Amino acid sequence: MAALRETFNQDAELYDRARPRYPPALVAELARVAALGPDSRVLEIGPGTGQLTLPLAESGCRLTAVELGDAMAAVARRRLRDHPRVEVRVAEFESWPLPEEPFDLVVCATAFHWIDPEVRMVKAARALRPGGRLALVLTEHVAGGTEEFFARVQSCYERWDPDTPPGLRPRPASEIPAGTAEPAGSSHFEQVTAARFTQDITYSTDQYIDVLRTYSNHRALEERARRGLLACVRNLVDNGFGGSVTKRYLHELVIATRVAG
Repeated sequence: MAALRETFNQDAELYDRARPRYPPALVAELARVAALGPDSRVLEIGPGTGQLTLPLAESGCRLTAVELGDAMAAVARRRLRDHPRVEVRVAEFESWPLPEEPFDLVVCATAFHWIDPEVRMVKAARALRPGGRLALVLTEHVAGGTEEFFARVQSCYERWDPDTPPGLRPRPASEIPAGTAEPAGSSHFEQVTAARFTQDITYSTDQYIDVLRTYSNHRALEERARRGLLACVRNLVDNGFGGSVTKRYLHELVIATRVAG
């Protein structure tokens, strides 16, 4: 897992350009529940190039973002240069020393699964004041959009990626289990809630290929297999779907409260 999570840093500019931003309604709900404002102290784990960091910073909060990749952090700093109350640090969260003053909010968007499961809940709790909030944004690719494309494209994956299960299809959002189990099972948190948001994004062929090039499992393929897979996908989008496809994302906002004491 450690090697896979480091692949994102190999092309930070591509990641920043290709990865989707989060729905404004999700950001607004997070800001409301956490009562974000100029007095809020926020820790973000794994901000990437700042997809969520930037809208959080617009609340005026004091925000420390801890990013594993130096190239990713450099892009995030550039995007956040107009927000002097934001600090981006390059470090592995698991070994990063927590400051003495606790945070009001710890947030992690589409990155919590990369953190050591023996560490992530305990350290997130240690970073928070009693009554502070942990907010996790979990992202899934679900059924919707250009559904015929996602059925047909599996032949490309079955040919070029040996780990692809036969007949794999995106599941409907209603079949995706809630992401509340881990915080609900922690003795450090209570009052766990979840809210769901979907968005459909239409990509040109080049844009869709760029998105695929940011995925760790695609980047981890042997070069010949990766080239073959992407060429197969490109051919299908261009010749089967007129040069564009629509992808549906499910974003779940899970919020838990740090127990007192």
